[in-house]
Amino acid sequence: QVQLVESGGGSVQAGGSLRLSCVVSGTNRNLCMAWFRQAPGKEREGISTINTYDLTWYAESVEGRFSISRDNAKNTVYLQMDSLKPDDTAMYTCAAKSGGWCTLDGYDYWGRGTQVTVSS
Repeated sequence: QVQLVESGGGSVQAGGSLRLSCVVSGTNRNLCMAWFRQAPGKEREGISTINTYDLTWYAESVEGRFSISRDNAKNTVYLQMDSLKPDDTAMYTCAAKSGGWCTLDGYDYWGRGTQVTVSS
């Protein structure tokens, strides 16, 4: 029932910026939201979460460069990505779960992903 649709990926040069969006449909409940990424040959990495109280968490690999936010009226979560590096290249996927305080585990709903490619 819950569906997540990402957008905003693309190809940029190192140092550039992108803003990813994730539109959530099928529920009126407040959700924990997270962004994950996975590059070929690598495990999926949780990079950022935001809970129902707008508290945020970032993986050290993106701390200081990425910013997660949400617009509950629009049922949309954003990931602003600045100072992109080639090792940020990955498929970025948003995920959701019901709860107040978010952790990195237990996400029940996943989007299809949007590709981010960062070149030198």
